[in-house]
Amino acid sequence: MNDEARQKNPIEHLLRMDRIPHIWCPGCGIGTVVTSFAEALRKSNIELDKIAVVSGIGCTGRVAGYIKLDSFHTTHGRAIPFATGLKLANPELKVVVFSGDGDIFGIGGNHFIHAARRNMDLTVICVNNFNYAMTGGQVAATTPTDANASTAPYGNFEQPFSIPYLADAAGASYVARWTALHLRRVTKSIQEGMDKNGFSLIEVITPCVTLYARRNRLGDGLNLLKYYYDKSEIKHGADTRDLDISYQGKLIVGKFIDRERPNFIDAMNQHMSTVLGDDYELYGRINND
Repeated sequence: MNDEARQKNPIEHLLRMDRIPHIWCPGCGIGTVVTSFAEALRKSNIELDKIAVVSGIGCTGRVAGYIKLDSFHTTHGRAIPFATGLKLANPELKVVVFSGDGDIFGIGGNHFIHAARRNMDLTVICVNNFNYAMTGGQVAATTPTDANASTAPYGNFEQPFSIPYLADAAGASYVARWTALHLRRVTKSIQEGMDKNGFSLIEVITPCVTLYARRNRLGDGLNLLKYYYDKSEIKHGADTRDLDISYQGKLIVGKFIDRERPNFIDAMNQHMSTVLGDDYELYGRINND
């Protein structure tokens, strides 16, 4: 791409333009989050050939096919273990998991917990649209109580996950939440997450406009996204125990966790060096420079 073209569209070189137009519905916030991600990549000092993007199944899972980097579209719920394998096989890679709430916290919830516990050096971007959008709008692990869904026509009675609380309790090093209209803040959080040495989570709220919003009569397109943006309150460092999302209630956003602890590879190298001494230094150390 020449300089003139890049000035007109500074992120085009990061996207597979031959696959545009994308499949996402009009008014869906996933494309906006992709733009924030591309902008974060553009501003980052990370070499693009050292970044890998992994996604699973679902609306957000299609992101991997539109990003012009080494990218992998994995099976449902398995994006994080696949990304873990990439990171362990090549610690020099910056591995980003970009998928939805149903994929990461429903089908793949167990994988998320243990990756955060181990503090795997991964950046997880979760687009939370409050339901299983691609398969019919079923109740997900994040559907707010009382919200209508195709499998809960009289309202959801299950307690949803608070994603930041779960990530914090499991041991993540970095946790943030924004809406899809907090464009610059999403971009900054993704940058911070990629720069963090350890497990990072950025949750982006963008309710499904086609199924969730229609079933709950919440309006459409930008009006729906603007509702959540207007209802949001920025509270950096808020106690993650107080971040539940109620149906059509106030939404707390911000950067909640930013702490230092050894990532999985560093902890393993330190432990094995202590146990095996020089033998591990000579033959066993995993390079994580």
